[in-house]
Amino acid sequence: MKQLTELYRSWSGAEPASIEKLPGAGSNRSYYRLTDGAGKSVIGVIGTSRDENHAFVYLCRHFVKRQLPVPQLLAVSNDELRYLQTDLGSVSLFDAIRGGREAGGRYTLKEQELLRRTIRQLPNIQMRGARELDFTQCYPQAEFDIDSVLFDLNYFKYCFLKATELDFHELKLEADFRLLAKDLTSEPCEAFLYRDFQARNIMLVEEPSPNSQQPVLNPYFIDFQGGRKGPFYYDLASFLWQASARYPYKLRRELVYEYYNELKNYTEVPTPHHFVARLSLFVLFRTLQVLGAYGFRGYFERKRHFIDSIPPAMQNLRELLQVSKFPYPYLVSLLQQLTELPQFQLLNVTGSRADGFKVTERNPYHPHPQDGPATFSKYDAQGPLVVKVFSFSYRKGIPDDESGNGGGYVFDCRSTHNPGRYEPYKQLTGLDEPVIRFLEDDGEILTFLDSVYKLADAHVRRYIQRGFTSLMFSFGCTGGQHRSVYSAQHLAEHLHAKFGIEVRICHREQHISQVLPATK
Repeated sequence: MKQLTELYRSWSGAEPASIEKLPGAGSNRSYYRLTDGAGKSVIGVIGTSRDENHAFVYLCRHFVKRQLPVPQLLAVSNDELRYLQTDLGSVSLFDAIRGGREAGGRYTLKEQELLRRTIRQLPNIQMRGARELDFTQCYPQAEFDIDSVLFDLNYFKYCFLKATELDFHELKLEADFRLLAKDLTSEPCEAFLYRDFQARNIMLVEEPSPNSQQPVLNPYFIDFQGGRKGPFYYDLASFLWQASARYPYKLRRELVYEYYNELKNYTEVPTPHHFVARLSLFVLFRTLQVLGAYGFRGYFERKRHFIDSIPPAMQNLRELLQVSKFPYPYLVSLLQQLTELPQFQLLNVTGSRADGFKVTERNPYHPHPQDGPATFSKYDAQGPLVVKVFSFSYRKGIPDDESGNGGGYVFDCRSTHNPGRYEPYKQLTGLDEPVIRFLEDDGEILTFLDSVYKLADAHVRRYIQRGFTSLMFSFGCTGGQHRSVYSAQHLAEHLHAKFGIEVRICHREQHISQVLPATK
């Protein structure tokens, strides 16, 4: 610690005003937040492996040179066992999507957007990061190869499979392991294989948005010191099939699609059929790899977290074997038996649907010159537009329009699934996370809002063009508590983000009002 403080003093010219030890990561490195008298902080790192630290230092400098979203190195000790880097804050993607994970994979739209923003950055790291990279600097090896695959497969065999006491023919299993290893390494790839691409290693940093005055959370990447040259499928499989995340099938499929389309911007991509087939191989390998780790940490080190992670990992394996065909008959037969063992049945996990909002971009109407001069109303060109969005109960009547224009759109939410029928949600509103997850998981409200968005976008765009000052949207349901509140809040936030206009929200029956100020 004394040497880290000296490195800080040498870099900044002063002693740190405070030093805070941060929670440990998976490696033996120790992390500290060092803060000066003005409140500006940096992260100090102490490592035990000079080779591992050297790999991080080299890769970090290379990625900064490639202008990738990683921390910048500020100072490095001569022996490379200590270094200072920029502080990316304390909010990881793992923390930001905790709600969806704890809800059994029912991710809100905001959480889904964070996942999409992250997965779109992965090809950037893998492909641009590999350019001019000296892979001999990587640790502990330069390239993903057959030996490393067989090491992990045998790790699964000895640390997990044997611990289950399931009978198997070791020579037949070894033959399929070798076939799988050969297939995984059969295609050359010049990508950077991150190897530990997971939500804990992604920090979210608030930055200005180029399209809005509202800041956005952008992903930055850390703990890539174990990376090497290898196939890009590995990181995608590692991220999307992480057992504890419990991503629902539809969301996982959408994220694979996002990645595939983004990858096209960096390299020539295989056909979708070939891509999915190759990805399935890596999902199989990655699942066996993590089961080996869970077996060692759980069965041998007796760490409860890893034991609890085994059933969802087995569920991933179970689903994979149902949808994919693999040319390893003995291995597949053995894995089928493994998934049927009673100790690996996954309980109390609810599947989920999570559709996203689709926003249609349409050009507003432009009059044809032959139409002749138009006449205008007294409301034209007054601006700026203020939108009012209400939620209400039909039992208490439709909200009045105080502008005197007679009101605008009134949408009836009562055709959608009502969470108010269920006891856990009776005291909550459409602003509360459990209700949000219920509605988005069910999906009916999202289909409903899809049509609302198309109407509202076109109407707001035209009102802005004409300089109108007032527009009103109202959402009604039985009690004005769940569906109407959710719909009104989401439309208001959508219009505010898309157009930068002032939006006034009134959840009438809940006595809640909010103003989203204009940003343009």
